[in-house]
Amino acid sequence: MLLHLSDLHFGTEQPRVCRAVAQLCEQLQPEAVVVSGDLTQRARQEQFVAASVFLMSLNRPLLVVAGNHDIPLFHLTRRLLTPYDYFQRYFGELEPVLETQSFYLVGVNSVARHHHTQGSISNLQIWQAGERLRHAPNDKTKLIVSHQPFAASQAEDQAEAPRLMDRAVRHWSRLGLAGLLHGHLHTPAVFDLNRRHSLQLSRPVLDIQAGTAISTRLRQGFPNSVNLIHADLRVERWDFDPLTAQFQSVQQLWPLADF
Repeated sequence: MLLHLSDLHFGTEQPRVCRAVAQLCEQLQPEAVVVSGDLTQRARQEQFVAASVFLMSLNRPLLVVAGNHDIPLFHLTRRLLTPYDYFQRYFGELEPVLETQSFYLVGVNSVARHHHTQGSISNLQIWQAGERLRHAPNDKTKLIVSHQPFAASQAEDQAEAPRLMDRAVRHWSRLGLAGLLHGHLHTPAVFDLNRRHSLQLSRPVLDIQAGTAISTRLRQGFPNSVNLIHADLRVERWDFDPLTAQFQSVQQLWPLADF
């Protein structure tokens, strides 16, 4: 299984929730920890250091991609010329690949330095990620990880999706993509892109979104939460319970009851 975290926003983290994530990771021993962006609140070096120390302390294989909060907002020179310098210093590649016992994970950087929140991917990125999927082992579940989601319930949230999203979904799905992992909206959810994009496949292509992992930046009444993703694409939502100071399984996000 994978432990899917998003929107850590170090600088607004809650230490007791951090400890609960570490406890859950120790308890479940996932194949990997996947972080779909927004590690920091304001892309400051000390926030990247704190995020790195925390994630390394989980002692599991990691795949991490950047979010829109991980490039400078107010320092325009750095935003335009070296937006990812701190991210790459502490987390390496912008578009990493990780293979585990059950999964083949491909990172795609959907952050656009010229937009504050809206995502962007290019034709080159679509092709490069596709080639990685094409050459992935056939016995692995193939997943793409990026920050901005490809689906949303609200029209205003759908505007945050990366441009060329439809082209990407159609190309990657032909190469065996099983799902995409995102954050950004701070809302745990799963959508079937096969239905939404009329891909005419005999299987779902999931858009899996994680809530706010450890930050105080909660939205829409959701508590801090993380996702567990199993090899059969069963997705569980685990919420932080402030009474026990632990994460507890509260909902199966996929398969849906009527699927």
